Amino acid sequence: MEFEGKTEKEAIDKAIEALGLERDEFDVEILENNKPGLFHKGNVKIRVHINAQNEEQEETAEPESSLDEDVVAENAVELESSSEPLEPVSVFEDKILDFVEDLIGKMDYPGTAYICYRNENKIRIMIESEHSGILIGKKGKNLDAIQLLVNVYAGKLKEEPPRIIIDVEKYRERRESNLVKLALRTAEQVRRTKRSKLLEPMNPFERRIIHTALNDMEDIATKSDGEGLLKQVRVIYRPVE
Repeated sequence: MEFEGKTEKEAIDKAIEALGLERDEFDVEILENNKPGLFHKGNVKIRVHINAQNEEQEETAEPESSLDEDVVAENAVELESSSEPLEPVSVFEDKILDFVEDLIGKMDYPGTAYICYRNENKIRIMIESEHSGILIGKKGKNLDAIQLLVNVYAGKLKEEPPRIIIDVEKYRERRESNLVKLALRTAEQVRRTKRSKLLEPMNPFERRIIHTALNDMEDIATKSDGEGLLKQVRVIYRPVE
């Protein structure tokens, strides 16, 4: 992801605002550093490399290495995606892709949209854009807004449309994987302490991932607490008789 500014600091500040990260959570590569001259302004172009750390990890949680990878895989939410774009197979899919590209174009952050996964209930659409950081937004809020608009439009095209998942640079895939790991770590902690634990506020899409990841555990239950769009998932220990 690339950002520009008059100075390196300005470019970094733009990256921090767009990605919703702290400065120590990414590395910076200087691509261009044009110093100001008599007839032109200075310009710095940077490329951001996000550090491979789990933003969900908490001090009280078990180390990630303690999780059995087979357990993670068994509890993972469906994340399949094709390495190659899938061709639209209906007028509905053509219209959805056109709507996505038109929408981000009107936002002045143009890009290309393609289908990377589909089943009868869900279509995952990937966006490729030079403005990926802004399209994702702080903690994915811009991406959530785009996805909401696309699903509203899908509902106008047909009754009971498939759920549309919008992703940029596999942000959602990484986020979903981290949430599954968070859910399993929390379940381990709750099972050990016999005390419930309340997770951070999440949108409905993220809460569903937590509920689904822990759904088959007999001694663990989950419920959503709070009002409004953002609610917290409570992970609860329930003794097995």
